[in-house]
Amino acid sequence: MDKQRLIPLIVATALFMENMDSTVIATSLPAIAADIGTSPLTLKLAITSYLLSLAVFIPASGWTADRFGARMVFAGAVGVFMLGSIGCALSSSVTDFVFARILQGLGGAMMTPVGRLVLLRSVDKSALVNAMAWVTVPALIGPVIGPPLGGFITTYFSWHWIFLINIPIGFLGIFMALKYIDPIKSENPEPFDLYGLVLAGIGLAGIAFGLSVAGLNLLPWTVVASLIAVGSISMTLYVIHARRTGSPVLDFSLLNLSTLRASIIGGFMFRLGVGALPFLLPLLMQVGFGLSPFQSGLVTFASAVGAMGMKTLAARIIRSFGFRNLMTVNAVISSLFLAACALFTAATPLLLIMIILVVGGFFRSLQFTAINTVAYAEVEPAQMSRATTLVSVNQQLAISAGVAVGAFSVETTMWLDGASDLNATMFAPAFLVVAVISAASAWFFWQMPDDAGHEISGRKAVEIASRKGAATAAVKAATEGTQDARDQRLG
Repeated sequence: MDKQRLIPLIVATALFMENMDSTVIATSLPAIAADIGTSPLTLKLAITSYLLSLAVFIPASGWTADRFGARMVFAGAVGVFMLGSIGCALSSSVTDFVFARILQGLGGAMMTPVGRLVLLRSVDKSALVNAMAWVTVPALIGPVIGPPLGGFITTYFSWHWIFLINIPIGFLGIFMALKYIDPIKSENPEPFDLYGLVLAGIGLAGIAFGLSVAGLNLLPWTVVASLIAVGSISMTLYVIHARRTGSPVLDFSLLNLSTLRASIIGGFMFRLGVGALPFLLPLLMQVGFGLSPFQSGLVTFASAVGAMGMKTLAARIIRSFGFRNLMTVNAVISSLFLAACALFTAATPLLLIMIILVVGGFFRSLQFTAINTVAYAEVEPAQMSRATTLVSVNQQLAISAGVAVGAFSVETTMWLDGASDLNATMFAPAFLVVAVISAASAWFFWQMPDDAGHEISGRKAVEIASRKGAATAAVKAATEGTQDARDQRLG
C-alpha cells in the first residue's frame, strides 16, 4: 500500500483505540462497579482521572516528540496505553482502576498529538486532505461505536474484554509504526519549559476537569466553580509566562496565522456543539424513549456510517469549493442537522432518525476534516510540533465544554419547568443551544483569506486551469471575431 495511505491508517488505528476506549467505558461502569465492590458514581473518578491525565501531559507531547523522535514516542505511547488497558482489566479496587486510567491518559496524551505530527511530517501537503479524512473517521466512529460495543461485550462476555481488545490492536500499531514510519526528529530540540508545563498542566486540568463534571452532579457547584477558577488563574499566569520564554509548551503566538486561528477558535465552537451530541443523544434514546443501551447505540451508530461515506469525497469537495467557502457554509448545514435532533420524539420513526444522523454525520465529518487540515496550511515545519500540541489541547477542552454545556442546558430546562424527573422534552432546548453555538463558528471561518489552504487543497490548480481555459476561450473568440471581420470586408 502507498505510504500516503498507509501512515494515516497507522495513526488512525491508534486514535480509534483511544476514542473508542474513552466512550466504551461509560456503558460498562455499572458492571465494573459491581464487580470491584463500589458504586457507579464513585467509579466516575475513572473517567475524570483519564481526562486529568490527558490535560496535564498533552502540553509536553510536542517537546517529547522533537527530543526523542516522533516515531519512537508514538510507538511508546501506544505501549503505555496498552499497559494502562491491562491494568484496568486486572483492577480489583477503585484505586487500582484510577491509577490504570491515569496511565492510559499518559499514553493517550502522547498518541493523539504525536500521531498527528507523524502524519504531517510523513505525508506531502498536497495529499494532506485525504490523509486527514482517514484520520478524522476514528474520532467520529469511536464515540458512537463505543456504547453498543461496550454494552455487547459486558452483556455477553465480561467487562474485562473492553480493555483487553486494545492489546492486539496496540501490538499491530507498534509493529506498523516501527516498520513504516521514518525516524524523524528535530536536530536542535528546544529547552524544556518545566515551569510552563506545571502552570499549563494545572490550568488545563482545572478547566477540563471542572467542565467535565459540571452539570453531572458529581461534585458541589462550589467545588466545580473553584476548579474552573483555579484553572483559569493558572492559565492566565501561563500566558504571561509564555510571552517571556522562547520555547513555551503552548505557543499562542501561532494564533497570528489566520488559518490556525480560525481552526482553533472556530473549531472550538464547532466541536463544542457537536461534542455534546454523543452525550445528549444516548440519554434521549434511553431515558426519553426507553431504548436499551444496546438499541440506543445501534441508532446513534448511524452517524458513523455518514462519516465513513465522507472520506472518499472530502478532497474533491474541498478542492471544488475551497476551505473558506466550504467551512463557512458547512458549519451552518451541520448545525441544522444537529438542531434537527430537537424535533425527535418517541413517535418519530427510527428510520427517519437514522437517516438524519447518517446525513448529519457526513457533513460533520467533512467539517472536521477541513478544520483539522487547514490548521496546518501556514505552519512551518519547525513549528509543527507546537501546532499539533495547541490543536490537541483545544480539541480536549472543546469536548469537555460540549458535555458541560449540554448537561447545563438540560439541568436548566428541568429547573425552569420545575421537573424532578428527566424526560424526552428536556432535551430539545439543549440541542438548539449547542446547534446555535456550533453555527456561530461560521463567522470565524469566513474571516480566513479567500485563498486559505489552496496549496493543500489543490484549489489553486483548479483556479489556474480555469483562468487558462478562460484566456484560451478569449483568444479563440478574438481570433474568430477578427476572421469574421476579414471575411466581411472581403465580401
